[in-house]
Amino acid sequence: MSENNPREFPAASSLKVAIIGAGLGGLTVALALRKQGIEAQVYEKARSLRPVGAGLTLFPNGLNSLHAIDAGLVESLKSAGSKGCMVNMKKSTGEMIMQNPLTLEEKYGQPMLNIRWSRLQEILASALPPDIIHLNCRCIAFEQNDKGVEVDFEDGNKVQADLLIGADGINSVVRQTLIGDGSPRYAGRLSWRAVVKYRHELLHPDESTFMIGSEGKNFTLIDVGGGYIFWSAGALSTDESCLQSAAEVKSRVLEVFAGWAEPVQSILEATDANDIVERPIYDRPPLQSWNKGRVTLLGDAAHPVVPVLGQGANTAFEDAWELGECLSHAPSIEAALTGYENSRIQRTQVIQVRSAFQGARSYDPDAEAFVRSVIEQAQMNQSEFEEWLYNYKPCVF
Repeated sequence: MSENNPREFPAASSLKVAIIGAGLGGLTVALALRKQGIEAQVYEKARSLRPVGAGLTLFPNGLNSLHAIDAGLVESLKSAGSKGCMVNMKKSTGEMIMQNPLTLEEKYGQPMLNIRWSRLQEILASALPPDIIHLNCRCIAFEQNDKGVEVDFEDGNKVQADLLIGADGINSVVRQTLIGDGSPRYAGRLSWRAVVKYRHELLHPDESTFMIGSEGKNFTLIDVGGGYIFWSAGALSTDESCLQSAAEVKSRVLEVFAGWAEPVQSILEATDANDIVERPIYDRPPLQSWNKGRVTLLGDAAHPVVPVLGQGANTAFEDAWELGECLSHAPSIEAALTGYENSRIQRTQVIQVRSAFQGARSYDPDAEAFVRSVIEQAQMNQSEFEEWLYNYKPCVF
């Protein structure tokens, strides 16, 4: 075989990898590849890595993956976020349904860590050399052959690489060029979210509160560290269109959650309208394959999920670790991507399907009855699932 054949694998140190997207998955896979001595460049369409009004939860499986890539990184995240110690489930009236003390660290070696999305992105980006993150680079297409991949950008620039990784989210341009499966599917509900520096007597440090109402509504409040609270809200809606003005968005969310118990009303009033993000919830059905030739997908570009299990970022971190290991140890690019896909497809399919199911049920008009049935009747099944999910340990190939 010639040295340009994709079935032959150059030494890892001579590989050139282009990563599309400087979100959490794109930055983490760049870190994982650099750990293996692989040159990786990250291309991001945004003009700056600006703050995003969101928080997220890192679970043991995601933290273990990050720890395998860079143990110091995990310590930085723990200092920046909030280790969850208690989950409260309440009715929209404020009545407590259940309290669940968290023991994940004792069971799985890592806590449930809540952190601001933008702070997490900042910490990941700071662990990379600044000259490998290229902003204002909107990927519009790519072409590949036996010699490599040529990536086209909106400004007319082109980049040559041995391998292209699409880490550009649920609306991935790389995915559409690679697979062409169209737009994501609307999950039938709208969401609102914001991060606000806020204190309230009902919101305790290191706790999360989930409030469930009738007519398919819910509201979440999470301590994400540094005095910040991340709140997110969701409601069933046949209309997926979003309002244009910030004032209208705030008025709508106040109207949707009118009459809900504190601290819902107070935190909504205290949130600047410009900080509230309104979005429809989307997902995609699981793929049977996400590789072709010298191109692969990662994170939400490969397996987007509705935000119920909190596994979007965590599975992207798993992807990043395993792709780095495959590229470092496999005999060819083709074998590396096949190994990566084989190790990830089934696990992420299970997580996608379960997220979709639990997401639909949690927005059911009788969601309270569903929660009670989970607590009372499906505890063993949930426990077994969590054992499988959180007990993920990165293995060196």
